[in-house]
Amino acid sequence: MTSRETERTQKETVAFVLPCLNEAGTIERCVQRSLQALEILQARHGLTGEVIVADNGSDDGSQDLAAAAGARVVAVAEKGYGAALIGGFAASQAGYLVMGDSDCSYDFLEAIPMVEELMKGADICMGSRFKGEIKPGAMPWKNRYIGNPVLSGLLRILFRTPIGDSHCGLRAIRKDILEDLNLTSKGMEFASEMVLKAVLKDLDIAEVPVTLSPDERGRPPHLQPWRDGFRHLIYMFLLSPRHLFILPAVIMAALGVAIFSILFSTTGAEVVHLGPLRFGDHWSVVASALLIVAFQAAIMGVFATIYSIQQGVRKPSRWVRRVMKISRLEWWILVGAVLICAGLIWAISITAGWIASDFGALQQMRELIGAATLIVIGFQILFGGFLMSIFAGNRSSHIKAL
Repeated sequence: MTSRETERTQKETVAFVLPCLNEAGTIERCVQRSLQALEILQARHGLTGEVIVADNGSDDGSQDLAAAAGARVVAVAEKGYGAALIGGFAASQAGYLVMGDSDCSYDFLEAIPMVEELMKGADICMGSRFKGEIKPGAMPWKNRYIGNPVLSGLLRILFRTPIGDSHCGLRAIRKDILEDLNLTSKGMEFASEMVLKAVLKDLDIAEVPVTLSPDERGRPPHLQPWRDGFRHLIYMFLLSPRHLFILPAVIMAALGVAIFSILFSTTGAEVVHLGPLRFGDHWSVVASALLIVAFQAAIMGVFATIYSIQQGVRKPSRWVRRVMKISRLEWWILVGAVLICAGLIWAISITAGWIASDFGALQQMRELIGAATLIVIGFQILFGGFLMSIFAGNRSSHIKAL
């Protein structure tokens, strides 16, 4: 079969992938409902397909029940929600993939419009429980009114996406898009990874209303709201170096510069009064720490951004390309050396004055701390330039890092 024939065949096939871990009470109905959805898709659009149950080590007979209901069971040894889905997806050659939980909380007939959105050109189609219906008892209050709104709101703020329900478990995605996303998360954060990488790659994401029903397993869910919610939050920041590193760096640098400006507005060790606040030499330690951490965070943010581009997680933005185009090892070395020399000259002049005073009380402590801060930041920039050249393949021009 030629590659063109293979591509055409994939576009005509659908696979419903259901992760499963001890779902004996519900797996049959989920498989049957998925098969009904496949029948409708075949009748409407001529699509064929299968139901894949990605079993994660069930010991309650879920595998036999799923197979008897008409599913193909794929054993996935590595534990975790994400691991099960990755294994199930890998077992399918279908062009359109649907994922959903095996607890009867979603009606797989509602995946039909999702597949149709993919056929129209969307890369991913998300279900939206908030645009659809959340039946009584289907979602704990802390998830409905705190967890999901907060995490989805943060996603919209951090990544500028209109997605209203970023944690819905019923989704559809094209096979080629899934392979391009290179998803690796093994746990519940798999759902966040899929959405975040899709947003960063500027993919076409559709959203359709779905219904969330109470799960019918008769046991506590695998999801642990606080732990898994925290993982989702951490993962969002991991993929947003601008907010994890750059924004805090800017805030800390501004505070550090402001404190030093206040301290240097007077001479010697005189305390500066600013309203109810009094700024003495001890504040120079705070300002120094803020500036040093700020520059370190900023450099880390640059490296994190470049690394995510290298790994194909995000596309290089216009400002990143501009910065990297002028970024060269020579400039990093020059700026670092200038700051180091300036700090050393400043520190030497202070030391010389102290010696000339016959080692009396040092009246320029804040200036000495400022000089030390310049030296430390200079070395940060100097070493950062060398590390950036390593990122760029041992080249002076850092645009190669992209």
